[in-house]
Amino acid sequence: MLNGKTIIVTGVASGIGAETAKLLKEQGANVIGVDRNTPSVTVDAFHQVDLTDEAAIDALIETLKPLKADGLANIAGVPPTAPPEVVVTVNLVALKRLTLGLVDSLADNAAIVNLASLAGIGWEGEVAKIKAANDLTHAGVTTFCDENGITSENSYFFTKQAVVAWTHENRWTWRDRGIRMNAVSPGPVETPILKDFLETLGERAKEDSKVMDRPGRPTDIAPVVAFLLSDGAGWLRGVNIAADGGMRAHIDATSNGLA
Repeated sequence: MLNGKTIIVTGVASGIGAETAKLLKEQGANVIGVDRNTPSVTVDAFHQVDLTDEAAIDALIETLKPLKADGLANIAGVPPTAPPEVVVTVNLVALKRLTLGLVDSLADNAAIVNLASLAGIGWEGEVAKIKAANDLTHAGVTTFCDENGITSENSYFFTKQAVVAWTHENRWTWRDRGIRMNAVSPGPVETPILKDFLETLGERAKEDSKVMDRPGRPTDIAPVVAFLLSDGAGWLRGVNIAADGGMRAHIDATSNGLA
């Protein structure tokens, strides 16, 4: 349970973020919501912030520091139909800026959970680009995309690959204070951006949908996020949980001749 813990949840206005906030409240947490849109779920405080605005993120960091939060759930994201520079800014650069800006002010033994994606599979083949994005700021995103071939076709995949890699990389970064970072990688989930996601993936998405018994639901993902935020996940460090109805297992099995 998360009784009495203070958890910051980005992307709280819809989809997985909204469902996560609802579940955390049910488990006794104080939820601090962050989104560009006003949430319909009940939270203890809400900060309306556009994550494409670097100055707004920095102001948010200063506002949230005194909370000494017990957890940060980085759930905010934009679909692959958004311009590539927006996808990279929101899904990667803003996520890292907010996290690194807050981590020193988090409570000891706090948990950070990043929402990655099944789209993050294959990150091992993109290490050079991921490393090139290590110190990326809002101002440098457009140039980075141009120089590294980040387009509408691959921007979403790249950001999620980078989030998975960043989570692994920081498995022990703050362990002297007991702060842990983990990730959750959903497959296709019935959220407001599912239509955009499927539109971008095209035939690949159609093939995946034939394998899956159904798309995921926010109620499938929120409990996994909540678990990683709880003390019960205290021994998990740098883990990326595939909450995807078996799709990651299917991909691994078929690609290795086990189908």
